Amino acid sequence: DKYKGQFDGGWDTLREEIFKRQQAMGIVPETCELTQHPEGLPKWDDVDDLMKSVYARQMELFAGYLEHCDHHIGRMIDAMEELGVLDDTLIIYIIGDNGGAPESGIKGSTNIFISYNIANDLETPELMAERLPIMGTPESYVGYSAGWAWATASPYKWTKQVASHWGGTRNGTVVHWPNGFSSQGEIRSQFAHVIDIAPTILEAAGLPAPTMVNGVSQQPLHGTSMVYSFDDAEADERHDLQYFEMFGNRGVYHNGWIAACIHRSPWDIGAQAHPFDEDVWELYAPDDWSQAHDLASEMPEKVEEMKRLWLIEAVKYSVLPLDDRAAQRFNAQIAGRPELITGNSQVLYEGMTGLTDSSVLNLKNKSFSVTAELVIPEGGANGVVIAQGGAYAGWSIYLLDGVPHYTHNFVGLRHYTVSGERVVPEGTRQLRLEFEYDGGGINKGGTATLFIDGEEAGQGRIEHTVGIIFASDETVNVGLDAGTAVSDAYDPKDNSFSGRINWIELDVGEAAVDLDHYISPEERMSVVLSRH
Repeated sequence: DKYKGQFDGGWDTLREEIFKRQQAMGIVPETCELTQHPEGLPKWDDVDDLMKSVYARQMELFAGYLEHCDHHIGRMIDAMEELGVLDDTLIIYIIGDNGGAPESGIKGSTNIFISYNIANDLETPELMAERLPIMGTPESYVGYSAGWAWATASPYKWTKQVASHWGGTRNGTVVHWPNGFSSQGEIRSQFAHVIDIAPTILEAAGLPAPTMVNGVSQQPLHGTSMVYSFDDAEADERHDLQYFEMFGNRGVYHNGWIAACIHRSPWDIGAQAHPFDEDVWELYAPDDWSQAHDLASEMPEKVEEMKRLWLIEAVKYSVLPLDDRAAQRFNAQIAGRPELITGNSQVLYEGMTGLTDSSVLNLKNKSFSVTAELVIPEGGANGVVIAQGGAYAGWSIYLLDGVPHYTHNFVGLRHYTVSGERVVPEGTRQLRLEFEYDGGGINKGGTATLFIDGEEAGQGRIEHTVGIIFASDETVNVGLDAGTAVSDAYDPKDNSFSGRINWIELDVGEAAVDLDHYISPEERMSVVLSRH
């Protein structure tokens, strides 16, 4: 709310304001030019009024959260000062990671996992405007519009994901070490890359790079220490060659020259890119600070020289073969990537919490079953049996007043719940969920059926399922739903299962098919012995 109204002028205006401040502070040279508006990104004047209010709120939230982060980083700095160690501490403060994030597309999103699961079309402008009051609360996980990502990358072209241009890679960095070097309040222009951080710290500390860690031989560090530049603004640049690649967008830096290739737009992480052999390379000279003037047509020989350098580095560092898929790469099975958990069955036990998605069987885009052997106390049980993900995408099996329920939270837009028709009686019981997937691609629906001791206890439709990723910061938990809650049917903080969980078995494919809908001790033992 502190920033309300400050971004009503839109991203074109904000970008120009940032550029003027950069010039006034001397952060960019006088010769630097503000690059042109990219193709495919709407100008603010062309945005309708309904979305302008949504877009402005997105940036207000980002500004508030940035101040929140800055405040808490400041607390850490203050603590070091109180301890009397601030001046002896080398601080390398990288402002951002790799350009403003356009993953939520042109519209942005009230939940970034909508974009990650390629479901942007379901979040209409009308729905976003309706959800405006919840933006910035725990009910949202806002991703701002690609327009703001572009503006905050001023004066450069493009955004995060576009490794070929500085708008997708370059970040301001503050180095603070009063007792380590004498220079204060100065700007350095030597090229440096994030891989230079470790060599810098090691040299500053007077330590050699380790050759062996816990019996594992280490690769040599690929970066170059920045210490040489700390007290010498005119020192010759030592990191003179660097390749870049992300989702097929490629670039190479060499002695000030930059060759760059845009392979795909960053606005839509689910879109199909064009073939690699249709890519066009650009060329920028050392004095072109913002990559404003493409010299490729004037210097084709230089372009070929730089492309060859990129290819040599790409072979050297295992960049090839190129993979231009984006969101699809979150799901190892879609990407064709090896998985930590293989096979068709996995057994989990009570107390297993904080499990990452990659450490449990992949249940996305397929039929599966979840079977739990529960000990129900006298008077019945309540609470979560197992949950994956949270409020922004996930699924949960839980009991309310003894009645079983299964909720599938489709990226916060839809909560599909299948409820049992009777309670799970006291004693040792099996609660089972069988999900029959419709097929036909990702994010499709299916039929969910609940069973108690092999007898059907409830059935319903799930129209959409999460097909790419449940969470990047929430986990799988047995016996509770930690973090944010998948369903608002139970308390987000106090939802632990009140009975006992002997075991839970996850099954996919043929292993999920059980004609009597009940796992016998012999069947479970077979799985346990084969997997552990």
